[in-house]
Amino acid sequence: MTQHRSPDRSAERTRPPAAWISWVALALMTTSSVASLRPSPTMAVYGLACVFLYLVPALVFLLPTSLVSAELASGYRGGVYNWVARGISRPAGFFAVWCQFAMTIFYYPSLLGYVASTLAYVFDPALASNGLWTATVIVVAYWSGVWISSRGTKGVAGLASGGLVIGTLVPGVVLVALGFVFLGQGNAPAAPMTAGELLPEWAGLASLVLIVNNFLSYSGMEMNAVHVSSLRDPAKQFPKSMFLAMGLVLLIFVLPALAISWVVPAGELSLTAGVMQAFDAVFAQFGWQLLTPVVGVMLVAASLGGMLTWLAGPSKGLLLISRNEGYLPPVLQKRNKHGVQQNILVAQGLVTTVIALLYAFIPDVSSTYWIFSVITTQVYLITYLLLFVAAVRLRRKEPGHPRGYRAPVLTGLCGVGFTASLAALLVGFVPPSQFGSGNTAVYVLIVAGGAIGLGLVVPFLFYRFRKPSWRQPEEES
Repeated sequence: MTQHRSPDRSAERTRPPAAWISWVALALMTTSSVASLRPSPTMAVYGLACVFLYLVPALVFLLPTSLVSAELASGYRGGVYNWVARGISRPAGFFAVWCQFAMTIFYYPSLLGYVASTLAYVFDPALASNGLWTATVIVVAYWSGVWISSRGTKGVAGLASGGLVIGTLVPGVVLVALGFVFLGQGNAPAAPMTAGELLPEWAGLASLVLIVNNFLSYSGMEMNAVHVSSLRDPAKQFPKSMFLAMGLVLLIFVLPALAISWVVPAGELSLTAGVMQAFDAVFAQFGWQLLTPVVGVMLVAASLGGMLTWLAGPSKGLLLISRNEGYLPPVLQKRNKHGVQQNILVAQGLVTTVIALLYAFIPDVSSTYWIFSVITTQVYLITYLLLFVAAVRLRRKEPGHPRGYRAPVLTGLCGVGFTASLAALLVGFVPPSQFGSGNTAVYVLIVAGGAIGLGLVVPFLFYRFRKPSWRQPEEES
């Protein structure tokens, strides 16, 4: 008979951390894990309206996700799998942790597509719109990352932290500062900066589709919530920390997007190479174009460092759950001599390679980049839908369970977060107005096939055909 393991109910006992951290330090940690220059070109298309389009998902998604995840993390160990398994069911827990992993399959092609377009400015800007170049960079960079990760290389987290400063904060400050100088010299901004431009022009659902990408920009808060128990007074300090982080993240997202909209007309903006377009245009105003390749290398370093930290994380979580519960076949559960889940990374790499090749055959690189970004967001949003439901059920089923932090009006927060996540998921099926000339049916089929196939069908098949022999529980230490 199959022997099922119940989710970890070892009361997630409250114990003092090895070292307390301040709420300001936690806000900075959160900012470093969320903020990035990569989505800036996407929102620069909207000019001043990008402020509104960043603020709305921050209020209806980032804030509920942060506070709800903090309550779950302060009361229950085991991460998303245990939260959803305990609040809903073990199969739902597997679906949630699978989607956390599966989103990376489309995340890497979109991230590395950005890397390829950025790197093109180091060699030849014309390569930024070359699909074969983009596909080659994606394949080489991904498999290089697998090779590095499979050797158990340490210090990757430090590389990513350094990448935040080198590849995000420094270029971001330079871009914004030169943007203000550009305007101060009397140049007219490419995008109007009047009060009437604060709201995006309404032309049906397609005019608001790009807001979906901001949900992915704000995702990952459930991972930062684990630090809530390291605060001395979580009930007071965590909300303060999150509001400070929201303010900093909004500044990092909004100001570079505005700077890009000042110097690059929306019609000429590439969703993948827009950051480099802006740097190139701004540097050209001052005769500093020799610095464009330098910034390109900095941005690429930050993105590759982030890829390495994501490469092993979600797949390791999936491996541990699958070994204990038997959700994946043994061949995918094998680890190499360094203890790395190499077979999962290789299987993921094969799919990533196939996806990357699409860049070589789809003429418009920006369209391909956008499609992969939407699929990534939709798959990840499945995790959040389950998380919000689980949080409400756990509060009702186990009201007396010890929690280091209790989110205010939890049901309301979950309702707002669930509704916003579902709306973003559904809106993702509408082609954005920027791609109005494309085939709508093909767009919907690709997005639906990616999101439903990888996010629901594949894990269902693994769960449906699992065998008792697939269980390889970790030995208790």
